[in-house]
Amino acid sequence: MASPKKNREFDPIELELLWRRLISMVDEAAAAMVRTSFSTLVRESYDFSCVITDAAGQSLVQASESIPSFIGTLPETVKHFLHEFPAEKLSPGDVLITNDIWLGTGHLPDITLAKPIFRDGKLVAFSATTAHAPDIGGKIRSPEPREVFEEGLQIPIMKFIHAGNIDETLVSIIRKNVRTPDQTMGDLWAQVVALDLMEDRLRVLMESYDLPDLTDLAREIQGRCETAMRAAIRELPDGTYHSELKTDGIMETPITMKLKLTIRGDEIEMDFAGTDAQVDRAINCALCYTNAMAMYGVKVCTSPNLPNNEGAWRPMTLKAPPGCIVNPVFPAPGGSRMLIGHYVPMLVFGCLGQIVPERVMAACGSPMWGMNQSGVRTDDRGNAKPYANMFFYNGGMGANTQRDGITCLSWPSNVSSTSIEISEHIAPLRFHHKKLRPDSGGAGKQRGGLGQEILIESRSETPIAVSFLAERTIFPAFGIEGGKDGAPGELRINGVKTDPKRQYVLKRGDTVSLGTPGGGGHGDPKQRDRAALAADKAAGYVTDPTIYRAAAD
Repeated sequence: MASPKKNREFDPIELELLWRRLISMVDEAAAAMVRTSFSTLVRESYDFSCVITDAAGQSLVQASESIPSFIGTLPETVKHFLHEFPAEKLSPGDVLITNDIWLGTGHLPDITLAKPIFRDGKLVAFSATTAHAPDIGGKIRSPEPREVFEEGLQIPIMKFIHAGNIDETLVSIIRKNVRTPDQTMGDLWAQVVALDLMEDRLRVLMESYDLPDLTDLAREIQGRCETAMRAAIRELPDGTYHSELKTDGIMETPITMKLKLTIRGDEIEMDFAGTDAQVDRAINCALCYTNAMAMYGVKVCTSPNLPNNEGAWRPMTLKAPPGCIVNPVFPAPGGSRMLIGHYVPMLVFGCLGQIVPERVMAACGSPMWGMNQSGVRTDDRGNAKPYANMFFYNGGMGANTQRDGITCLSWPSNVSSTSIEISEHIAPLRFHHKKLRPDSGGAGKQRGGLGQEILIESRSETPIAVSFLAERTIFPAFGIEGGKDGAPGELRINGVKTDPKRQYVLKRGDTVSLGTPGGGGHGDPKQRDRAALAADKAAGYVTDPTIYRAAAD
C-alpha cells in the first residue's frame, strides 16, 4: 500500500521569495496589459485586474494595481468557468471568456478571461484578468436601461480560444456589436498578453522550485492569510451591529440600504435583509459585486495590510434577499451597479465604527463620477469613425482620526481620473477648466477631501450622446464624530441643473459642468489645527472659515 503524499513544507525565507516572485509576475502582467491596451479605461484609468488562482479557482495573488471589486469577483468567475468546463474539458492553450453580470462583476462592460495552466498534463492553476471594455454595444452606459438586454452584448461562458485556435465567429460577433471594434478587441488581446505572461512566468517558477503543482504553496499562503484574518476578527467584541443609509436613487426616489453585521468568535456574517427591492433601472448591484465590496470593507477595518486572496475571505459570509437591490434577479439591468455597490463598504463602516471608531473614516465623495460618450470623430485624414469612451472624475475621500481626506481620489475603487490631454485627444471635446471645488470638503478637526469642477464643451460637428455616473447629488457624504458633511455633487448642462441619471445629446457648443462631491469631515471643526486652517485658506480650499471659528480666533 502506497504511503500518502507528504505535504511540502516551506521555510520562511523560501516562502517569502516565492511570494515576491508571484507578486512580480502579476505586476509584470498588469504592466504589459497597460502597455498593449487600446483604451483609456485600461491605459489611463487602470480599470482592470490580474490574478493567479490555484487549480480550484481560489485566488492566490493579484496585481498591486487591481480594482478592489475585481479582486473579489474575478476568482469567483474562475470557479464558474470550472463548473462549466471541468479540468477534463480543458486543454493547454484554452482561454475562457464571459461578461455574464451574475457570474462576473455585475455589469456587461467588464469582460473576464481566464487561461488554464498545465504542468505535465495536469491542471495546476489559472491566470485570469478582468478589464472594462471601451464599449459593449447596446444603449450607452447609463442608469436608464430597464433590463439587461438593453445594455449590450452578453457573452456566455465559452472558449474564446480553444487549444490555441481563436473562435473567429465570436470575434466577428463582438466586432459587429460594439461601436469601437478595434479598441474593444485590442483590449481583449491585451488581456490575452497578460494571461500568457503570467502562465510563462509561473511555469518558470514551478520548474525553479520543483513544484509539481500549487497545492502546497496555495495551502500555505491562503492558510496564513486565513489565520491572520481570523485573529483580527477575534479581537473584535462578539455582537450584532446595524447600519443604514440612503442613496440618491432614481426619479427623486431614494434607495434605503440596510446591513446587519454579526461577529461570532473569528467569523463575520453580513445580512442585507431590509434593503430596498431591485428597480427597473441599471443601478442594481449583483450579489457578486456586493460580496466583493462588503468583504473589502471588513478587510479595511480589520487587517488592511493582509494580502488579498482566498484565505482572507474565508471567515466572512454574506446573504441578501433575492430581488433586493444588492441581489437582483434576472433580467435586471446593472450597468451602473457601482452607484449602489460603492456604498456597501460605508455600510460595513457604519457597523464596525460602533466598536472600532478609530479605524473608520467619514463618507467619501463616491461612488465614482464619470461621463460616458458615444459619437463620431473625424480623424486627421478626414475619415469619420464612431467612438465611445468613459472618462472618470473622482470626488474627495472622507477624513479619519489621523488626517484630512485625500482630494479627488476614487474610493472604494482605485480608478484614476482621466487627464484633459487624453480626453481631448480621443474625443471632440474642449475642457475650459478642471479645478478643485473650494469648501467642498466637509469641515472637521480633519477636513474632508475636496471634489473638483470640470467644464466641458462639445466641439463635435455631429451630436454626442452622453450619460453620467453620478451620486451624492441629494444625500452628501456625511461627516462623523462631529465632522460636517461634504458638499453634494452637481451636474449642469448649458448651465441648467440636470438629472444625472438620464441620457442627453450634446450639440456643438453645448457645455457640461460637473462638480464632484467632497468627502465628509471627522471631528469637531473648532478643534482644527490653526496652521492647517491657515494653509487651507491660503490654498483656497476653505474660503469661509466661519464654521472653524474657534480655531481661527
